[in-house]
Amino acid sequence: MRLGGVRSFALELARGPGGAYRGGERLSGRVLLEAAAPLRVRALEVAARGGAATHWLEGRSVGVNAVSCDFAAAETYLRRRQLLLRGSPPGVMLFDKVKAFVVQLDGASAGTEPVFSGGQSVAGRVLLELAGPARVGALKLRARGRAHVHWTESRSAGSSTAYTQSYSERVEVLSHRATLLAPDTGETTTLPPGRHEFPFSFQLPPTLVTSFEGKHGSVRYCIKATLHRPWVPARRARKVFTVIEPVDINTPALLAPQAGAREKVARSWYSNRGLVSLSAKIDRKGYTPGEVIPVFAEIDNGSTRAVLPRAAVVQTQTFMARGARKQKRAVVASFSGEPVGPGRRALWQGRALRIPPVGPSILHCRVLHVDYSLKVCVDIPGTSKLLLELPLVIGTIPLHPFGSRSSSVGSHASFLLDWGLGALPEQPEAPPEYSEVVADEVAAGGRSPLPLPQAPDVSLEGPFLAYVREFRYRPPPLYSEEDPNPPPRATRPRCMTC
Repeated sequence: MRLGGVRSFALELARGPGGAYRGGERLSGRVLLEAAAPLRVRALEVAARGGAATHWLEGRSVGVNAVSCDFAAAETYLRRRQLLLRGSPPGVMLFDKVKAFVVQLDGASAGTEPVFSGGQSVAGRVLLELAGPARVGALKLRARGRAHVHWTESRSAGSSTAYTQSYSERVEVLSHRATLLAPDTGETTTLPPGRHEFPFSFQLPPTLVTSFEGKHGSVRYCIKATLHRPWVPARRARKVFTVIEPVDINTPALLAPQAGAREKVARSWYSNRGLVSLSAKIDRKGYTPGEVIPVFAEIDNGSTRAVLPRAAVVQTQTFMARGARKQKRAVVASFSGEPVGPGRRALWQGRALRIPPVGPSILHCRVLHVDYSLKVCVDIPGTSKLLLELPLVIGTIPLHPFGSRSSSVGSHASFLLDWGLGALPEQPEAPPEYSEVVADEVAAGGRSPLPLPQAPDVSLEGPFLAYVREFRYRPPPLYSEEDPNPPPRATRPRCMTC
């Protein structure tokens, strides 16, 4: 490329000169090139590199001689190259006729993007804006979804040998290909200048994995459009979309109460200081973000020193590759209770712990899991903490007010009774006598207290049950296989074979 026809050549980052980035984030920007005249370019490449280097000098004396020792070390953390523009051997004209090339999804509005789940249809369009007539070979679309994990571990082999072991695994959960534009005859087709839209639509598989971004792994979904033109590098547009797999907590397994108990002997200088016991319980296993977990716990401090109880919701990310596992834990919500003195007992009667906005549990992925648990622990001075862990599942479909009312009410009632927070109802009274609820003249006449229609062919205006009064007859006696009033022996029927 001749620099004589270049007015400016600069590199800009999306976050500006002072932007900061973290590991796992995407670095984006653009290269600005202003030409004074048409240019032929062979290639345009961008490279990113990051590393750490140390260097210093130390003066030392060896007898009467002075020497300088040079110490230096360097380590590279980032090295990436990307080819932005590649021309044919004669070179390619710099001025491109493509003004805009993007992928848009239906349902997207300003600042918000649609969210999908398994089995739904993804629809959108590819927008192509041309400044002049352009020959196009093909326009292809590809949708991909991948779950990927990667981490490294330092190992030692002997006293002076160290190496790095890398673990990586990838699972493809979505793959879809489509051709949006193909020439009818010949190798290319010519598109006129202006705006062109190419709609697309495809259906997601019935079961997917929720989108996730972690330290050692991720689950990502994207749509990539590729524009092929003769003698010009392929132009690509990429669109990332989010998938959230529904997790319904209205199931018997997730509505069941969770409970546990632990105890530990407090020790100090090889002597026992007493027994500390902990028992905790929650009313169900499944919750959704924004809900409050009522924590019921009993802390019995039989030691000679005060202890401090605490509770926290912990997220555990598990990454799996080549038979190895890597875990990362983070506390998403917590609270601390009051100290429990020696020989004292504390009781939590539904201490509230609110779940913040977090991602749902990921339980059915081959390479990564996201689990949650409620950890109730007691800090004992001079001894390792007493820990009790209750499993949790963070879902996306909240508790239904009516669909699971019977199971949830029954489990909640037994839950309160187990902790002494409720009482059994008193024994019901005996039903009233027949004469107390039926008028005397009706009972004497043997007539039914329910009104009967005047004629059998008369139709009732409305549901039949609307005309049935409250049932006030005395309940029938208990069922028994033995007749309490057997007939006399003389009148009993005899067997034909006797």
